[in-house]
Amino acid sequence: MTVLILTAEQDVTADMVVARLHERGVPMVRLDPADVPGKAVLSADYAHGDFDGYLSVNGHVLSMGGLRSVWVRRPGEPAAHAAEPSAWLTAETRQALFGMLYSASTRWMNHPRRAEQARHKPWQLRVAHNSKFAVPPTVITTAPRVAEQFVREHGEVVVKSASGPPPGEPPAALPTTLVGPGTDFSGVAAGPALLQRYIPKRADIRLTGIGTRMFAARKAAEPGQVDGRFGETGNGWEPTPVPHRIARSVHDYLAFTGLAYAAFDFAEDEDGIWWFLECNQGGQFGFIELETGQPIADEVAVWLAQRSPGLRIPEGH
Repeated sequence: MTVLILTAEQDVTADMVVARLHERGVPMVRLDPADVPGKAVLSADYAHGDFDGYLSVNGHVLSMGGLRSVWVRRPGEPAAHAAEPSAWLTAETRQALFGMLYSASTRWMNHPRRAEQARHKPWQLRVAHNSKFAVPPTVITTAPRVAEQFVREHGEVVVKSASGPPPGEPPAALPTTLVGPGTDFSGVAAGPALLQRYIPKRADIRLTGIGTRMFAARKAAEPGQVDGRFGETGNGWEPTPVPHRIARSVHDYLAFTGLAYAAFDFAEDEDGIWWFLECNQGGQFGFIELETGQPIADEVAVWLAQRSPGLRIPEGH
């Protein structure tokens, strides 16, 4: 049985998991959908009430009947590397490749349909509420008066993107921004704005959930720090225990969303409360593992290679 990893050629995080799979002797095939058609060949046969299919990648043939699991890590657009790429060819290739993979009986990390829904930050907030996380008051609006009222009610608030930085080269930086009363919100009418009550934090928390295992890391924040992704604080990531209340909420969140992998971001306030900020269904973990030594890549490999056991939190967490 073989693991299929869908990712771009240059992906250091995937390299870490590939190494762990090799150490365990687990067969795997790595494919960038951008290389179909071209470097990779596919064929699916639906006849006589049955289904069979295969992928041929760099001389390795993977039968759909021998597919153990699929890791959708960081794939390119189907057919993006074709000799004559087009929107139509991308659509046709996506239909052929993912339609064939959906036809196989396999486990996904994460299933594209569940991952697509999980990307929507407004839905994340709703699921987080239902999972009993502490969630800062938030509003998403195109009405300037609603934004102004929200600021009057909560004082200092942050404005952030719901979808992330806009596409383009060079990549744009889009940090979370602190605003207060008197801010001109007239521009909100031109596009949705996400406003959230500012949480003065003493640390950023990144919790990586893989199946039912959880790894948490903590990085102390500087006084008044708003966005931990920007600006050098001199503080590094360190392993931190997962409170049982948080573990229960993470378990409920993953069960409801159907995600096998997720990276949660929290702001820890002065009272030690972990405030839910977002959940990235495809978030990076390589930098956390390199700084903390937590065996996250190995746990991903374990999940891809076999069924995950019951709820486990690493010893000492």
